[in-house]
Amino acid sequence: MPTTQTGTQQAMAPSAFGRQGFGAMRLSEETADEGDRDPAAVVGAALDAGVTMVDTADAYRNEELVGRAIRARRDEVLLASKFGLVWHDDVGGSHEFRADPAYVRQACEASLRRLGVDVIDLYYLHHRSERTPIEETVATLVELIEQGKIRAIGLSNVTAEDLRRAHAVHPVAALQERWSVLQRGMERELLPAVADLGVAVVAHSPTDHGVLHEVPGTADGADTSRVRAALDEIANAHGATAGQIALAWVHHRESAHGVAVIPLPGTTRVSHLRANVAAADVRLSGDELRRLDAFGTVT
Repeated sequence: MPTTQTGTQQAMAPSAFGRQGFGAMRLSEETADEGDRDPAAVVGAALDAGVTMVDTADAYRNEELVGRAIRARRDEVLLASKFGLVWHDDVGGSHEFRADPAYVRQACEASLRRLGVDVIDLYYLHHRSERTPIEETVATLVELIEQGKIRAIGLSNVTAEDLRRAHAVHPVAALQERWSVLQRGMERELLPAVADLGVAVVAHSPTDHGVLHEVPGTADGADTSRVRAALDEIANAHGATAGQIALAWVHHRESAHGVAVIPLPGTTRVSHLRANVAAADVRLSGDELRRLDAFGTVT
């Protein structure tokens, strides 16, 4: 797997991520017999289409499923998982964020066991902790690298200061944050930090959890009718769908900002997976990009 040297430490090279990842958050055993929605078929279609990064988390409660889906093709996969979001009830119920060294070690061992692998390629802190200094968390992750249990470190749901402090301990390979036409908050402080440090951005929810695929309505308090009208009009000009244009906009963030950006759409359907991959080849004009840029607020 490609790496870059930073002093005596190594970080995963941006080229290792591929053009687009696959977010496995919604994969479930419940759809295993549904053809187009069979989880193994969806993951297989992603790999067949050249997607290399498959992203899950212990909090998604599907690591066993993901592990089985990639087992026969493990050498084709950049496997990413996360720790630190601890549910006390069902998913969506009460939770806490843990990043203390003992928990990091425990969580990694449990994920390795559930995934059925010897090493996790990219291991993320799922959410910042108010109780554990991030330097302690990263130092423990470095131990896991030295033990051969993980290959690279990622962060998610952190501040720019967190990222800089973590990177001072060991190179951070990737920052996973929400980034879409409508959700652009990461551009204010996190984007300058990743540009300074050479960290890749893994952009989750690039179509706002499917909102930009759907009939216009209200998302996060915002009326989506105007942005959907613009997406539809641009989509018609490209023979694409509104969702593909929204995803293509995220792909264009790499050239717009000069940082490595890997969109991470998630789906439970083979047909949608193929449409997502095709969006990487949509080339938007400067006018089209500026039109879509007007909808997001950098706050």
